[in-house]
Amino acid sequence: MYTPKFNQLSDRAVLLEAMQRYSFGILYGGDGVDGAATATHLPLIVKDEGEHGLIEGHFARANNHWQALTGHETLVVFPGPHSYVSPANYVEELSVPTWNYIAVHAYGKLSLVEDDAGKEALVEALIAIHEPRYAEQWRGMPDGYKRTMLARIMGFRIPIERIEGKFKLSQNRKEQERANVLATQAAGSSDERELAEWMERLGIASR
Repeated sequence: MYTPKFNQLSDRAVLLEAMQRYSFGILYGGDGVDGAATATHLPLIVKDEGEHGLIEGHFARANNHWQALTGHETLVVFPGPHSYVSPANYVEELSVPTWNYIAVHAYGKLSLVEDDAGKEALVEALIAIHEPRYAEQWRGMPDGYKRTMLARIMGFRIPIERIEGKFKLSQNRKEQERANVLATQAAGSSDERELAEWMERLGIASR
């Protein structure tokens, strides 16, 4: 990922937080039909384990992308909030529009979780994140039904071996311009408000 030095973020805790917050990721790697590049969009679990963290999730078994990725390095992209930035925010008259955004790229070798107990643990981890009250209903379902559902998925783990964080938040602009961008975004869309929160959190508007 092209990342100028002033947009780079390497703080492990912040990167894990961003991946957990924006956990609907995209897996790239392997070859699809006729050797075409392939990507799969999935809800993911990001754990604070190992040097850089651990990614878990599951594919639909019918999606053969998991076969191409097994045992190979996989790129997982976590897209965060993004927004247009108008040159009206800038002091310099000779300025052009740009786009601010957050993205984290994580790399690691994908291994499969094929047993029912392991796959059920992955499903329950996603339930715990997104709808904890559903857990009791899931556990109360007939065993045959759950086995059928689990047979239709393929679980996986990716220990993160390297990671890149790009937080493009107007760090290269003048102090007044950063303050203008912050004020504009704080009054904007949900994505813009999130970017404004990150600017405040990372102390960018006051640099």
